[in-house]
Amino acid sequence: MPYTLDRLAAGSYDLLLDGIVIGGVVRDITADGEARQWRAELLDDLAPAQRPRPFIEIEHGFGSLEEVAAWLGDAAIGPAAQP
Repeated sequence: MPYTLDRLAAGSYDLLLDGIVIGGVVRDITADGEARQWRAELLDDLAPAQRPRPFIEIEHGFGSLEEVAAWLGDAAIGPAAQP
């Protein structure tokens, strides 16, 4: 299952699986503007048996974007797709 991350804006990526958007990856920012962590989340609240691997939960937290990409099987990180 090849995952890719397409940049939307600073700190925000579409999460694609085989070219289909299935979720997002975003950087959480505190009220004082400091980055805390990254979140990978599915768009749909799927039953556990229907979630694509490696998703055990609908949302998972990470310390960096690189950690997210590695967890997704070394997902490619790219610029936003052009219409």
